[in-house]
Amino acid sequence: MRFIHTSDWHLGRTLHGEDLFDAHQKFLDWLVSQVQEHAVDAVLISGDVFDQAYAPARSIEQFSDALARLAEHASVIATPGNHDSAVRLGYLSPLLRDQVTIISRTADAGQGVRVAGSDGHDAIVYPLPYLDPSDARRVLAEDFDEDGVPVPLTRSHEAVTSAAMRRIRADIAERMTAGSEPLATVVMAHAFVIGGQASDSERDIRVGGVDSVPAGVFSGVDYVALGHLHGPQQISAPAVSEGRAPVIRYSGSPLAFSFSEMNHHKSVCLVEVTARDGVTACTVLATPIARRLSHIEGTLEEVLSAVHADKRDDWVRIVLTDARTPAGYLSVIKQAFPHMLQVQRKPVLGGGSPGMAPMTPTSDPASVVADFVRYVTGADPTDEETSLIHEIVSEVNDAQRSA
Repeated sequence: MRFIHTSDWHLGRTLHGEDLFDAHQKFLDWLVSQVQEHAVDAVLISGDVFDQAYAPARSIEQFSDALARLAEHASVIATPGNHDSAVRLGYLSPLLRDQVTIISRTADAGQGVRVAGSDGHDAIVYPLPYLDPSDARRVLAEDFDEDGVPVPLTRSHEAVTSAAMRRIRADIAERMTAGSEPLATVVMAHAFVIGGQASDSERDIRVGGVDSVPAGVFSGVDYVALGHLHGPQQISAPAVSEGRAPVIRYSGSPLAFSFSEMNHHKSVCLVEVTARDGVTACTVLATPIARRLSHIEGTLEEVLSAVHADKRDDWVRIVLTDARTPAGYLSVIKQAFPHMLQVQRKPVLGGGSPGMAPMTPTSDPASVVADFVRYVTGADPTDEETSLIHEIVSEVNDAQRSA
């Protein structure tokens, strides 16, 4: 069976205020073309379809349109992530055609979806929605007290994911016992697996300080299609005594959502799997880049130099190192870089950036403010600034005495 593994679309998201709707649409159009070109049997979307629980109407329409187009050529299976509302995403299920499955309920963990392979090798896909330990520890409870009340699992991602995987392995064993034909097995999950490299654009999923899941939890299947981390990467699976270790992979997000992802090679995974051989191919397909992200650091003169001419059309973050703030620098930069998203100040002096003197209860307020100006701008306050500082300090002192 051949499928595309993708995740973390974050429809409705912006990048430092820049609307990404068109960039998302470019990706979705490309994805449909890849499904056709590679004769894909299924598309697996492992969570964070939307960027927020209450997605904008046009983002919902964008997703619905993408599902309809993808379903013309392949089965589509989607799960909610920690950004999505599982309930709201689940409401779409009854409205969708047969080719589309959305698994949003924790209680459905362990239920497989059979996908027919055009090569004659079918697979069983086990979609796991994002498992919030606060709720999933009760839904997935395995023990009961003397009154028959479920005993909640430990409140951790490892505990609830392990319980879900035990359900999956039990279903696989039951199918084998019943004499069913061997099928390739794929798990979809949205979690932070130990060994993964994060960026600064993923929402923290820590609960009580226990946020990670060991890779060994996913043993007993052929491929684990992960979502949550935005950088495409493969996780090392521990060796197993019997059978084969699974291929565990994050597809990563199709777009960059922060400058920490500037050097990511955004992609989806094209995977081929059989019951006999497991994963036989895992090809990375680079997603289209709507606009490149770039970082430029230097003085205003250096930033505007011809060295950076190739970045004029990029989404740019600029860090200015001038000792004093250049007059009108924002308009000048915006004219040179019309898609500039961020400008930061990091003044650098010849002798290094000065630190501020420690403050004490006896510190002179005017001196403290002057020291702050010196720290921020890299130069002493001008006579005019010094006069203004003393004037304001005097006004504050007068107000305190008369209060």
